[in-house]
Amino acid sequence: MVAPLKPALVFIGFMAAGKSTAALEAAAALGETAADSDALLEQELGETIQAYFDREGEAAFRAVEERLVGALLDRADGGVIALGGGAVTSERTRAALRRHTVVLVDVDLETAWARACGEGRPLARERAAFARLFAGRAALYEDLAHAIVPGVGDPRLVHGAVEALRAIPEGLTLLWATTASRDYPVWVGAGAATRAPWPAGGRRFAVTDETVAALHGGLAGDAATMIAIPPGEQHKTLATAERVWTDLVQAGATRGDHVVGVGGGVVGDLAGFCAATYQRGVPVVHVPTTIVAQVDSAYGGKTGVDLPEAKNYVGAYHQPAGVLVDPTVLETLPAAERAAGYAEVVKTALIAGGPLWERVAAGAAVDESVVRACARTKLRVVAADERDTGLRQVLNLGHTVGHAIEAATGFARYRHGEAVGLGLLAALRLSEQDALRAEVEELLAAAGLPTRLDGTDPDAIAAATARDKKRTGAEVPFVLVRAPGDVRHGEPVAPGALRAAVRELAA
Repeated sequence: MVAPLKPALVFIGFMAAGKSTAALEAAAALGETAADSDALLEQELGETIQAYFDREGEAAFRAVEERLVGALLDRADGGVIALGGGAVTSERTRAALRRHTVVLVDVDLETAWARACGEGRPLARERAAFARLFAGRAALYEDLAHAIVPGVGDPRLVHGAVEALRAIPEGLTLLWATTASRDYPVWVGAGAATRAPWPAGGRRFAVTDETVAALHGGLAGDAATMIAIPPGEQHKTLATAERVWTDLVQAGATRGDHVVGVGGGVVGDLAGFCAATYQRGVPVVHVPTTIVAQVDSAYGGKTGVDLPEAKNYVGAYHQPAGVLVDPTVLETLPAAERAAGYAEVVKTALIAGGPLWERVAAGAAVDESVVRACARTKLRVVAADERDTGLRQVLNLGHTVGHAIEAATGFARYRHGEAVGLGLLAALRLSEQDALRAEVEELLAAAGLPTRLDGTDPDAIAAATARDKKRTGAEVPFVLVRAPGDVRHGEPVAPGALRAAVRELAA
């Protein structure tokens, strides 16, 4: 009996993403050789792809490519393969990929253009056409991918992800997160918490809230202890953190163990902070159960608690050992919580622009693909700026006023997402984006989110922005929007304009 052929690791992605480098690194880690379809094509053609493409045209080139790639995939018995950017446009190639593990090497448009435009590539000669091609292929790549890894960065990153890439459970997608301090897996899909390889060793000590414990406490698996705190932002305090630390001590947690945060943004922030500080740091695994947590707060390592004066004023950066995201648990959320999470989806889509904004602006439901796209957006930003010294500040879009609303109302009147939605409207007014503000207001209202302040002093909210934790001098830097996908941080805002934008919310 002939043994079946083993699947190969096949790297796909847009031109200049770094597929060849990623494949070489993966092959080195596995003790395998890497095959590069573009290199093999040039050997067969006896000339460069550019020369053949220019002389014979794209259709002729794609026919040759389809034949070679199809044969390469059909006969592969394990190993590592890098495909050219356009190879997956062939139906024959997509069919041949079904038995393999497909890894998308992620790259943003601007980076791809900067790398490709000076290399003489036949499809990288005109910026607008390049951008259309990039947008047109994005969904195709994502649909094929079992895993997504960062592109054009330090090639060792793929080396660290290889073990996870070799063991992807069916139906789950692996997003490989990278930061200066730690790389970690993000598993997305139904049953992720119970089906994905658990990303930390030792015993599990779960932190959750009383509501989530009743619904999803089992997602922590065989936890040695379950610590359930009261639900709500008003309990994200140093007093609650002290209770968690004390419970960990009494349960015998050591530095060889880890914390599991099962819940929404409050639980994730608190569990991460307690893990960062308990015995000077133990690992934390996040199992997010709300939209806010699944699209935003579970990634990036920001942890902390609130003071009465301001939100998240005491905290630490502590990247998780892994994040296990099961979008099916969102079905248990009350309508108000789903709506509150939607504000973070809109915020992330405004930052991402492109296909994600187009989907959200068209009213797309928050499904697994939207969760995954939002996570990819945040992970890409955090990879470039872990410590919030520059680019990462764009993730605070809507949060400067949103956090001020929460603090001015004692963290009790508005859910975090409701406050962020109002903050988005203020930010868009300050950005002088009237049409976009109206569009976002309509999206928020359709989701059941408030678009007006109710019984809250707008001047107190404007004053509370002065305590924003991003402030480093006399002025508070704002995040403003020029267009979806073009969001700027560190923007000055006149005090009068801020007061007017907040008062408009109370009108």
